[in-house]
Amino acid sequence: MARSQESFNKREKEKNRVKKRLEKEQKKEERRQNAPGGDFDSMIAWVDEFGNITDTPPDPSKKEKINVENIEISVPRREDEVVETVRKGKIDFFNTSKGFGFIREQDTQERFFFHVNGLLEDVSEGDKVTFEIERGFKGLNAIKVQKQVKLASVDPPEA
Repeated sequence: MARSQESFNKREKEKNRVKKRLEKEQKKEERRQNAPGGDFDSMIAWVDEFGNITDTPPDPSKKEKINVENIEISVPRREDEVVETVRKGKIDFFNTSKGFGFIREQDTQERFFFHVNGLLEDVSEGDKVTFEIERGFKGLNAIKVQKQVKLASVDPPEA
């Protein structure tokens, strides 16, 4: 007669696996039965008027009516903004061979790049100039650069 292929050790391991599986299913069933509030209403959350999440529904008496036409979807245009177009400054650096330089503005001490194509007349380093600003590829650039017009002081004639 042939011996069984199943040894004592194999039978014990199989018994333990089956026992663990049954225990796991029992625990799962207990958790399902004892679970607090598994219904849909207990899962709903509301947001109050301050933006906090709460489990109580909002009070209908605090509801505000909003006119749909008052809602702005885009940023309104700036109509009141007055932009000073002509600025004053002094040429801080100018490289004539490469054709570019920098102007330091009088009021803000901010530096602006300029190119010889943006010059209206010949300038040199240290000249006081007037200029306008435009947005370039790498930031703000000075254009329409020209020397400041000096007003000659007129002395009254001596009598």
